[in-house]
Amino acid sequence: MNDCTPEVCVPEPASRQLVEPALLSETTDDELASFAKALGHPVRVKILRLLAERSSCVYGELLEALPLAQSTVSQHLKVLKDAGLIRGTISGPRTCYCVEPTALLRMKSLVLGFGS
Repeated sequence: MNDCTPEVCVPEPASRQLVEPALLSETTDDELASFAKALGHPVRVKILRLLAERSSCVYGELLEALPLAQSTVSQHLKVLKDAGLIRGTISGPRTCYCVEPTALLRMKSLVLGFGS
């Protein structure tokens, strides 16, 4: 079964999963640091942006959009997936990648709570 459908990739309303400043802790610091580490390379930022711009899953389109070897793109995708920012689902001979909308909202709320 392919759980990487366009419906899954649609972001939830921005009001969900907001972090109140009082709830910020060492745990949320670790969580934000993990997201920041995953986005610590410009290629991974570009991959996340490319996936976020699409309302459906992306298969080989990333390889066409990035002037990198397939193995390099795969390694960057692994880092983003391990951080929970994207989802990858095998569909036949291809892997379907899309953003993990709840993780993006969580990262946004952590950043917004940073200065509070």
